[in-house]
Amino acid sequence: MKVSINKGVLETILINTQPYLEKKDLSQVTSHILINAVEDELTLKATDFEIGLNYNTKNVKIVDHGTATANGKKLLDIIKILKDDEVVLETINDNLYIKQKNSKFKLPMFNPNEFPSFPKIDNKSKFNINSSLFVRSIKKIAPAIDNNNPKFELNGALIDIKNDFINLVSTDTRRLALVKLENSTGNNFSLIIPKKAIGEIQKLFFDEIEIYYDENTLIAKSSNFQFFTKLINGKFPDYERIIPKDKKFRLLLNRNKIVEAVKQISIISNEMKITFKSDKIVFESLNDENIEAKTEIEYITGLDDDIYLATNSRYLIDFLSNIENSDFTLGFNDSSLPFTLEDENFITIVMPIMI
Repeated sequence: MKVSINKGVLETILINTQPYLEKKDLSQVTSHILINAVEDELTLKATDFEIGLNYNTKNVKIVDHGTATANGKKLLDIIKILKDDEVVLETINDNLYIKQKNSKFKLPMFNPNEFPSFPKIDNKSKFNINSSLFVRSIKKIAPAIDNNNPKFELNGALIDIKNDFINLVSTDTRRLALVKLENSTGNNFSLIIPKKAIGEIQKLFFDEIEIYYDENTLIAKSSNFQFFTKLINGKFPDYERIIPKDKKFRLLLNRNKIVEAVKQISIISNEMKITFKSDKIVFESLNDENIEAKTEIEYITGLDDDIYLATNSRYLIDFLSNIENSDFTLGFNDSSLPFTLEDENFITIVMPIMI
């Protein structure tokens, strides 16, 4: 194999493939990137078995067809220090040479035939969704995905596909985030995407994409890449049961004013008490130490009696950072019951802190 490619083009592709590499065991072929030059196209593949990325470009000059592997991190480190000019990649005696004018590097290769194969699209179901809308929706629910929960299904986001809509759901047991998208799919199905894959989806899905899936794998395809992730097998909680059907109080609140007040209190404590009075909202820190913070904003609530809720400020900020309007709705029944934060088709249900 021998190819010539612009340094900037190659560096961008290598940066995109880094999260898919095996980092701990460098003796594994999955610590390498598979490089394949065929006809007028160069393809780079990376996978840790759980997720994978196949990135292709025609912005390349192919002198000799062929296949190679190279340690993905070391190859990127080399490309980064080169000048912004053409780079030559060439295989000689089971080594990959990286050349640019007076500079030359050599990296050992694994047998390309040992590189894991990627799942195929054949016979998989497909659903169409606007990629920009999908990414914005995923970003909204991503903060509520749990980490290292023994119930593996909570370490991912649920994509619940119904006949006329798709629900995107996540929960860390203290809160539940949901985005409902109107979409005629004609097929009922649900799948759980791991948190790591959710993070990569947010970086990749800026072009028009096609999404394919079965019970084990999700594949996304665009003109430049093909991405796959293994899915989490498990039964996601019955999230619809958790959503309060009725609320005694519904308050329309200004996003910026609430964010400012919450951030002031969170300097002292992440846990806070918010009291809604008839003509103002009072924010107070909850802290065992002899330190406190308090602020208030003027607001006509129309309430006859004070009501309060205690919560973690991070849950409020995560929601408010991802809404697209200047106002949102807070739904409330009782200080001991979950409350809701709502903005159009995006809702977060939060369990209060008991005080």
